[in-house]
Order: sequence, then C-alpha cells, then structure tokens
Amino acid sequence: MSAPNTLPLVISVVGHSGAGKTTLVEKLVRYLSDRGLCIATIKHAHHKVELDTPGKDSYRYKAAGAAMSILLTKDALQLVADAKVEREPEQLAQRYLAQADMVLAEGFSHAPGAKIEVLRRACEKALRCTLADGLIAIITDMDEIYPELPHFSLEDIEGIAEFLLAGKASVMIRK
Repeated sequence: MSAPNTLPLVISVVGHSGAGKTTLVEKLVRYLSDRGLCIATIKHAHHKVELDTPGKDSYRYKAAGAAMSILLTKDALQLVADAKVEREPEQLAQRYLAQADMVLAEGFSHAPGAKIEVLRRACEKALRCTLADGLIAIITDMDEIYPELPHFSLEDIEGIAEFLLAGKASVMIRK
C-alpha cells in the first residue's frame, strides 16, 4: 500500500479499439491484486454514459448543484463528481485514488504521463503514441517498432507486471 502523502504510480494503457487494452488491464489487475497490491482503474469513454438514474436521490442532489454525490450500498460505493477540471489520469488519481498502490488508466493517449501501448500486427494500424508522448513500453507482436523500448507479448502478464513493479516504469517516466 502507498505510504501516506505519496501518489500511486499511474500508467495509461493505450491503443486502438480492439487491440486488447481492456483484457490486458483486467489481467494486470488480477495479477497485481493477487500479490496484495491495491490497484485502481480509470476508464476513458468517448461516448456519453449515464452514471446515475434520473429521478433517484443521488441524481437529484447532483441536479440541485452538488459538486459530488456518493451512493453507498451494503458493499459498494459509487461517486458521481464534476470532472471539468481534473480530466487526466494523474489528476484523477491524486484527487480520488491516492490510497491505491497503482492506477491503470485505459485510454488517455493524449494526456501527459507514462503509457504502455497495445499494438498487434493484425490490427493493421500505426502506433497512437511516441516517446515524446510518454511511451515507456509496447505490448506487441512487432519487434521492429521502437526497438529501444521494452516489448512484451499480450500473454506476458507476469513480465509486464514485474516491469511496472520493479520501478523500471517510474524510472523511465522521470527521464
């Protein structure tokens, strides 16, 4: 668990639709959680998603002007908050997920911060990110792309997780 007043490591998993981002994040969450780490996720959606049900209490509170509203059930919590200022993974992690050891953010290819990109030859697309965008590793079956970066296969969950845990990712981010 992160020490007080420290922020979790935030890594964005980027790539084109259908590349395998969600599956990769899911497997990494399972692997890292099984090792006792507190893992949080952030998913960037490009389409409108209804986070609360119109007419219900928490919806009415937000409609009345509440900046944040929490719906608490016996075993779950849902936070609905205005996100007009904090829209990047690092900002969101700092505000809402500081208790996590690591935050895996899916998407956010244009946001600042460290990124690992999923790119498969079968997708027939170009990389979304460059080294200047914060690209620190590639999950791919194409050795010729950025050979100076660490490459992992989609099945190498242990290798990807160990890369992140070993601090290699955070060292590369600070370069």
